[in-house]
Amino acid sequence: MEKFGFVGLPNAGKSSLYNALTGGGALAAPYAFATTDPNVGVAKVFDSRLDQLAEMSASRNVVHASVQFTDIGGLVEGASEGEGLGNRFLANIREVDAVVYVLRAFEDDDVPGTPDPLEQLRVLETELTLADLESVERQSEKRLKAARLDKSLALEAAALEAALAILAEGTPLYRSDLAAEHHEPLRPYFLLTDKPVMAIVNIGEDQLDDVDTVTKPVREEFGDRAEVIGVCIQLEAEAAQLDGDERVEMLEGLGLGEGALPRFISSAYHILGLRTFLTTGEKESRAWTFREGSTTPEAAGRIHTDFQRGFIRADTIQWDELLACGSWAAARDAGKVRVEGKDYVVRDGDVMEFRFNV
Repeated sequence: MEKFGFVGLPNAGKSSLYNALTGGGALAAPYAFATTDPNVGVAKVFDSRLDQLAEMSASRNVVHASVQFTDIGGLVEGASEGEGLGNRFLANIREVDAVVYVLRAFEDDDVPGTPDPLEQLRVLETELTLADLESVERQSEKRLKAARLDKSLALEAAALEAALAILAEGTPLYRSDLAAEHHEPLRPYFLLTDKPVMAIVNIGEDQLDDVDTVTKPVREEFGDRAEVIGVCIQLEAEAAQLDGDERVEMLEGLGLGEGALPRFISSAYHILGLRTFLTTGEKESRAWTFREGSTTPEAAGRIHTDFQRGFIRADTIQWDELLACGSWAAARDAGKVRVEGKDYVVRDGDVMEFRFNV
């Protein structure tokens, strides 16, 4: 399961966001290092398509796709040199697949630290970049020497040299024009700034009418390199403690619709190139995660390796076409179901039934 790590200064709202998403009980307190060990939880990926298919099929069980979120302790300036619990926290970040910056934008006399999200971002990016620089400096000279004897290491050595030049300028790798062919050789080094990123700007209740204004500086800072979402984390965390109808009533009463969390989870899901195919029937309707560009056998393997090994074909229809027909049987009678072979590239929203033989 893909992992997302919340990264922010102390008191930015990471633990409250974690609790809102996972229903967890992470300690959220207005002092530094309330979180010393990472909290790990799983959140469902909201998908109305699955709910509609489950209703159509009268499914007894509904299983949403899910992603894993890790609430990592707050970083402080100097973390790359061991300040706070820096080295320990930075090691936790290396283990995630994507970074979610949590940036506080609201004023609160009881919460220490700056409420300027750009200043917080500067500190966080500096610490991650310095940590990567130290890591690459340690490795690059060794690999350069090894590459002189083993030509198969030439691309890896070149990637480290390119990364070193960028990091030495104080630039995170995700903000750079690092050549596409250099990312793969760097993967084994788990560099902190060579991961997809997005940002949550934690706003106060009194800023709900000015979300675009509050988040604009951060959106302009990232440009098209990261999605930025404004969230009143405190309200979302409070709403998450309520039952379904009460939660909806609270959020709609505040003019927040379904809230910001479904959009955030969907965005987080997509920045890693994750997509969803669906299966539906009376027994179960389920959302399955696959990587964009996967073929039908690869998608089948997400259900079971036997499906991939013995793949024959996949009966396929887009979810909205199936809903319009009302059932698999009606869709087949109408000639809407396609038979796809092993070279078909699966699309987000495909509903599939696999045929296999092992």
